[in-house]
Amino acid sequence: MSDDLHQTGSLVVDTNSTQDSLSQVTRKYFETHYGSPAEFLVRAPGRVNIIGEHTDYNGGFVFPAAINYYTYVAVSKRHDSIVNVVARDWSGEVDHIDLTKPMHFDEARMWPNYIRGVVEQLQKRNYPLQGCDLVVSGNVPQGAGLSSSAALEVGIAKALTHASGITLTPLELAQIGQDAENQFVNCACGIMDQLISTSGVEGHAVMIDCRNFETQSVPLPPSYEIIIINSSVQRGLVDSEYNQRRAQCETAAAHYGVDLLRQVSVEQLHVQRGDLDDVSFKRAKHVVEENARVLEMVECLRSSEHGKLFQLMHDSHESMRSLFEITVPAIDFLVELVAKTLDGEGGVRMTGGGFGGCVVALVPVNKVAQVKAAVEANYFNETGLKEVIYTARASAGVVVLSTGFSADGVG
Repeated sequence: MSDDLHQTGSLVVDTNSTQDSLSQVTRKYFETHYGSPAEFLVRAPGRVNIIGEHTDYNGGFVFPAAINYYTYVAVSKRHDSIVNVVARDWSGEVDHIDLTKPMHFDEARMWPNYIRGVVEQLQKRNYPLQGCDLVVSGNVPQGAGLSSSAALEVGIAKALTHASGITLTPLELAQIGQDAENQFVNCACGIMDQLISTSGVEGHAVMIDCRNFETQSVPLPPSYEIIIINSSVQRGLVDSEYNQRRAQCETAAAHYGVDLLRQVSVEQLHVQRGDLDDVSFKRAKHVVEENARVLEMVECLRSSEHGKLFQLMHDSHESMRSLFEITVPAIDFLVELVAKTLDGEGGVRMTGGGFGGCVVALVPVNKVAQVKAAVEANYFNETGLKEVIYTARASAGVVVLSTGFSADGVG
């Protein structure tokens, strides 16, 4: 939620040296605004999905990593039913929530609705919440497909429950965030974004089975770096398009007589197509084949068969382009440019909901400089847009920090 996210110049961002300063800034902002220090901070990560797009709400497999771009929430408890929230990155805008009154959607501003939605979900579950003073800040890029909304939801849920003496599992926290977005914000997202924000593992990607919510952490090879390139194509229509794709998947699942496309095999997909319309069939084909790619990616990493990564990520992107139809020309150009530079090593694909946002690449360390140089030399000339290149590492999930910024754990 940082103002830096909206810069348009060619920029390479490495957050390894910025997180301490961001947490300090959040703490100091809290003390300036409220006149006393925060009692604790919560840090919730954004995420990048390595492979497995639009499979989560179809009960399938996804393979994201939490990344070291975070939402911070500084917190002090109150002795009443009021939750005050200051959004440092939105010019210090303030929202006041009375826990004794129903939550109402803010038509004028979007950011308070993610917080109000979380409060509503916690109250629906009959958790007794304590009033709090909060400051929210962060550097998860907005509108880029790196899940700034889930980081905010998870961070707020963890802040309110920790302040109220409530212990929730990572899955319970994630479900609260997902339900807030589904039912209050009215975006029909799956659970991947929130669950990786609660369940991330340092140095690992996490395969999530979105039918039973089981997670398996898989080490990412240390000889590769995660490079995320923001296309600077803003994703303004993504919610409506996302909801439309979800409805099309539901149509396909109903045609095959199953609750979720996860239950459809590749053979069944074709044999039982019947009179399923072309668009719904293409959506289903992407989901069924993408699930298989996730499983193969996990096996490749576990067996150190890194030579298959390039083809798997290439096929995933091509499926999103031609079957799920969620890429745009600027994204396709970026993927082709990076793929040419990688020359069969690593891999690159669009990541996120689509219609802009970012591409993700697993890049051998010895090719990182080449990839950055190729993008910086060619992307603007082709599109007229200025990219932002992020280097990232796989991060731990949401954590409570003391005012001295040592982790207190995630329970």
